Amino acid sequence: MAAEGVGEVASKEQLSAAQKQLLRKRQDLDYWKKNALKIRSRNRITGLAIGAFVIGMFSYTILSVKQERIMEDIDNEAKIKYIRGPRTGTNS
Repeated sequence: MAAEGVGEVASKEQLSAAQKQLLRKRQDLDYWKKNALKIRSRNRITGLAIGAFVIGMFSYTILSVKQERIMEDIDNEAKIKYIRGPRTGTNS
């Protein structure tokens, strides 16, 4: 068995650049096949987190814009009441 290990090392040293690249690609492919489910679940979790953030930010923006409109309406009503209010020596 030890002789086979030495033979493999010697054969790896004799590999051409194209064969080394092919060997690396096979190792990468094996890695991705082995870990595909774990990577896919991480991607889903990340996607859901980003989606929740975007939906939350959108909802917050819409809510704050509605509140600004309400505040503008209240301010306008206050101005109208102030203008139509009773005339005294202090506000005339």
